[in-house]
This record gives sequence, C-alpha cells and structure tokens, in this order.
Amino acid sequence: MSAAQQEATLEQAKDLGILPEEFEKIKEILGRTPNFTELSVFSVMWSEHCSYKNSIVWLKKLPKEGPMMLAEAGEENAGLVDIGEGLACCFKIESHNHPSAIEPYQGAATGVGGINRDIFSMGARPIAQLNSLRFGNIETDRTKWLLKGVVKGIGDYGNSFGIPTVGGEVYFDDCYETNILVNAMSVGILEVGKEVSAIAEGVGNPVYIFGSATGKDGIAGAAFASKDIGEDAMDDLPAVQVGDPFWEKLILEATLEIIETGAVVGLQDMGAAGITCSTAEMSAKSETGMRIDLSKVPLRQDDMLGWEILLSESQERMLAVVEKGREKEVEKILEKWDLTFAQIGEVTNTGNVEYWKDGKCEAEIPAESLALGGGAPVYHRTWKEPEYQQKINAFNPASIATPADLKSVAVFLATQPNIASKRWIYNQYDSMVGTINQSTNQSSDAAVVKIKGTKRSLALTVDCNARYVWANPEQGTAIAVAEAARNITCTGGVPSAVTNCLNFGNPYDEGVYWQFKNAIMGMKASCEKFGTPVTGGNVSFYNQDSKGNAVYPTPTIGMVGVIEDAAHITTLGFKNEGDVIVMLGESKDDLGSSQYVAKYHKEAHSPCPHFDLDAEFALQENLRKVIREGLIQSAHDVSEGGLFITLLESAMSGNHGFEVAQQSEMRADAYWFGESQSRVVVSVKPEQLNDLKSKLDIPFEVLGTVKGENCTIDGENWGSVTSFSDLYLNAIEQTVSK
Repeated sequence: MSAAQQEATLEQAKDLGILPEEFEKIKEILGRTPNFTELSVFSVMWSEHCSYKNSIVWLKKLPKEGPMMLAEAGEENAGLVDIGEGLACCFKIESHNHPSAIEPYQGAATGVGGINRDIFSMGARPIAQLNSLRFGNIETDRTKWLLKGVVKGIGDYGNSFGIPTVGGEVYFDDCYETNILVNAMSVGILEVGKEVSAIAEGVGNPVYIFGSATGKDGIAGAAFASKDIGEDAMDDLPAVQVGDPFWEKLILEATLEIIETGAVVGLQDMGAAGITCSTAEMSAKSETGMRIDLSKVPLRQDDMLGWEILLSESQERMLAVVEKGREKEVEKILEKWDLTFAQIGEVTNTGNVEYWKDGKCEAEIPAESLALGGGAPVYHRTWKEPEYQQKINAFNPASIATPADLKSVAVFLATQPNIASKRWIYNQYDSMVGTINQSTNQSSDAAVVKIKGTKRSLALTVDCNARYVWANPEQGTAIAVAEAARNITCTGGVPSAVTNCLNFGNPYDEGVYWQFKNAIMGMKASCEKFGTPVTGGNVSFYNQDSKGNAVYPTPTIGMVGVIEDAAHITTLGFKNEGDVIVMLGESKDDLGSSQYVAKYHKEAHSPCPHFDLDAEFALQENLRKVIREGLIQSAHDVSEGGLFITLLESAMSGNHGFEVAQQSEMRADAYWFGESQSRVVVSVKPEQLNDLKSKLDIPFEVLGTVKGENCTIDGENWGSVTSFSDLYLNAIEQTVSK
C-alpha cells in the first residue's frame, strides 16, 4: 500500500488546512478514515475558494431571479442572460489575487485564461474582457514591479488569445501593498438554447480530458488562495499556474466545434482544484458518478503521484462527457486542432467519484460531499464593528480647511493615480482585436461592444470604490452597484445583471466579517432596486497579510447592460462650442471619503459620501428617457475627484473648454471636489435646453457652457484643457518610469 493510500492522520489534516471538526465530518461521510489522497481532495474542495463555507449563508440572500435570466446563479460556469433577438450574453468575473501577488505575470495571465474558459465551456464565444486591479503605493519598487507584471500578463494573454480588453479600473492604496487584487471579467455571446451545461449524464458515457497535458504547476492552488499571505509566500510559488494563450485559442475553437456536433453531453473547464473539481461538480449536478483512471491522463512529468494529478491546476484543460458511440466524431475534431486528449473514464450511477491509478483505487468519495452547496461545512461566523469606525464617526468637516487656492487642488487631483488617465496601462491591451463584434473604442462611462448583425450593443463595466465600502460597507457596496448601473445608463444602456468578485480579508476576523455581511446587504438592496440579479462570481477571502492587515473590503461589481439601438450610444466628451452644461442630480455639502480629503488633506477616516438609492434610481430613469429622446450630446457621471474632474474629463475627451459657476450655497471645495453620489453632467444644444428641462422631474443645475480652450470656474481661469491633459495623461507613466 502506498503512503497516499494509508489512513490519514489529524496532523496531516491540520497541515492541509482542515480543522479537527472537519476531519471528523469527513470520516462520518466516508464511514471510515480517509487516506491521504482523499484527504487532499477534501482539502481543496472544502477550501474557502471552492466551498464558500464562510460566505454561502450570506450569498444566498442576493437576488438571483429576473426576467432576463437564463441560468440560475451558481448552477453553471458563468451567468447567462437574454439580450434579445435570440441572443444570450454569458459573463463572469473572478479573482486571481494570491498568485498575482507572488508571480504577477503568470498570476494575471492565467486569471484571464481561466475566466475565458468559463465562458466558452458554456458554448459562448468570448467577445470582450475587462479587469479590476488594486495595487499598493505606486511610488514603491514592489508596486511598480507588480503593476508592470500584471499589466503585461493581462495584455500578452488577452492579445495573443485574440479577445479585446475593452474596459476596467485601477486603484492604488497602501492597504493593497502586500495583497494586490487582480479581478478578470469575460463576456461572450451565443444563441439562446445552444448553451452547454456542466453535467455528467448517461451511465456509460465516456469522459474525456483535452487541451494541455497535466503538470505539477498550480498544485493545491485553491488551498493557497484560502490562506493569508505570509513572509514565506514565495514558498508557494508552485501553486501558481503557467498559462499558454495559443493553446487556449486552439481549445476555444475545438470546444465550440465539438459542441456544434451535438455529441457533447456536458462540459466544464478545469480551474480551481483541476480534475477533482470538474469531475465532482459535474457528477453531483447530475446525481451520477464517475470512474476516472488517472493513469490515462496525459502528463508533462512522468513521476506524478495520484493526488498530484488530481490537485494540479495546470491551465488550458477541459473535461467533456461525450455521448457513447460518438467518440470518433469528437476525437477527429480534437485531432484537427492538434490538441492533447484522452478518454480517462466513464459516467457511473454510484454517486461517487472514483479515482484509480495503475489498477488501484486511490480515492472514492461521494460527489455530493465535494460540490458547492453539498457536504462542505457551512459556518455562521460572528462579527462586530471594527474600531476604526469610531474614527470615521468622529469626522468633523470643519476640521478640513478650505484652501485659498482651489486651482492648485485641481492640478493635484488631476495627477493622482486613482484619478489620472490609465493610458499607460490600457495602451498595452488590444481593444480592437477580433472581427466578430467590435468595441466602439469611444470615450464613454461604460465600454460599448456592438453585436454584429443587430442594432444592439452591450454596455460593460466593472466598478467599486473600496474606500467608500471601508467607510460604510452597506452603503458603499450599494454605491458600487449604483455606479455600475449609472455608467451603463450614461452610455445609453439598460442595466441587465451583475456578476461580483468579493475581495475581503480573513473571515475569522470579526471586523472583516462585519464588513462582508453588511456589504452583501448593500448589494442586495441596490440590485433589487435596479432589477439586476446576481448571476454568480466568486468570493476571495484571506486578502490579508500575516500581521492581520487586510485590504479595503472590495466587492467588485461587473455589470452588463443592453443598448437596444446604436442611436442611443452616448459618449462623455463635450461636442460643440456653445452647448449648455447641465448637472442632473443635486450637489451636497459633503466631503466624505473623497480623493480630495483622503489624498490632499491626508485624512483617512471620513464617512461614505451622501447616497440615496431612490434619488439614484430616479436620476437614471430620467437620464435614460432624455437620451432616448435625443436631447443630450454627452453624459458623464460624477465620481472620483468630484464635479471638477467630471467636467475636465468631458472637456479633454471632446477637446473643448468650459465656463461654469457654482450654483449652490455650500463650501466651494465640497462643491467642486466632493463626491456626493447620484449626479451626472450632460451637455445639450442651446435650442434643446428648455425641452430637456421640461422632461426632467429631478433636481438639476445649469452650470454654464462649453466654451473656449480653458477651464473657467466662477470667472477664474484654472488652466487650459491642453495643460491639464498633459498632466492627466502622463502622470502614471512618469511615476512608473522613475
């Protein structure tokens, strides 16, 4: 008997991250003590990354139903919504944080590869990618190294794979110095009714693995993602996968072609936990089982043990259940695309996943006990408000002195890395590769991808201001959803559905868990208000170093919207000299959690900015109405940097200056730099201004006009658009190049 087949011990369980009570539960499920291979399987499938054992009780509270939904959240590899004209949109966002923190290039690249496989494993062709990135202080050498590696990894993989990167967001804050966040989103299109499910039906049907061969890279990557990053993190380097976009391109085309034959019963990519996850989840979903012969798995290394093969997260691999008798049909296509493949097992009716090697049974486990929502333990953690909230509650706006020279503040903000152009980053991504569906590549609040053969376009965005969430998890997360919807609305679209990537610290920390549960409640309220059900996503806990320093709670929202007619597409740049500039919504005397307060005044503890969900909903309803009636020339929401930065970005995009004046009695710095929510700056032709006013049933302010070449505020020239543009466009590149 090999060591892997001998009874496992409690010490081994602890070494694999399994709690004593979990070890007892495993013995209860099996009716015996597990061997080491079985224990290894449980360690990855019951890890936080795969089982959501500390989060699922709250995730179940999120809205999952809607008229556009075609697949129930959590049931498939990705979300699926009806976008009209017989088409469906398949989309999902996931994290690859821990791998990117220790090997940024491969960590980010394989994150892109993995999320795209989730899309095409359902039969959808990926058409667009987005990402949400968080780094530490941009001045430090470590952050520069991580930034360069992550951006190059995303760019190299996406560009080579041939799917355009059309949008994203990048933030820099000290809390991400050790734990960076790399969240990747992919979006695909397919015909309604042609989706493929991750099932294993039909006893006796053969099970195939195809794509790349299996190696030792990425072993136990799911478990690695379920613990804090310590000082010895580089010892976990083997847990980082290695990607190959050219293999992925071949796999994409082969996958879609074998699906077209109708011979494929079920399909799933091999992401976290590799063969273990795909075989167990597909079996559990169909209430069947599988008998897998690990000796038949194509390997890159000859000396791999059974548990290593099972836990390997080598990239670019797929698992397919094929209709018995049609094997040659599928094999011919896989051979055509020059892919490595093998029949490694068959579907059974035992309810168990059996893993054999060299004629010996290495492991036999009930599939249901390994599947999400199955036998894994579910925890109800305790929480309490963290102490830093007392400092936030004690914030006094009067302690922030209004600078005498607001022009200097404007220049300062325009060059801040959280506000300044990310041109140095997105220039490394190909936003136009591919010819099936094209990005408009115009400056708008959400990315726009036209759907070939229709009048329709998709509006895509990722959003989260984590500083807001840190200040008030419930309100800040509600804002994240609202801002995503606002960006889609500003672009002329109707918000459809949400995918989320929930990045938090250690769930055993009561303060972190308080952040998490409140964030979920804020997301629930906002998604219900906008009718945007949550289609899925992932939870990434343990974004915390060994000293207990956690990242800001960062529940990234990926949202898809539909622009029904190309005539509704709205960009953010000012269009014509003399157009009137109007702000929809109401300014508040509010400095809370603004970049102005946090970066200029260096005050870390201030409340979340003003937000009213009903006012936000009314704003977006009004904006959609006037866009559809052709009454506005541009639209851009007020976010980081406040009203001035919004005006400046519209001016730079349209190459026009502006003359505006403060319309409300409040602090001047709060008016121009505060970040109170539910505001959008639009421009309108003078002859249409009265018509616009008559259509609005929300507060609005006429700020001024599009005029000249300068940014004129309250009669004072704050600088030319050209001079601001030079600062804004080059700030990040100059810092990274130092």
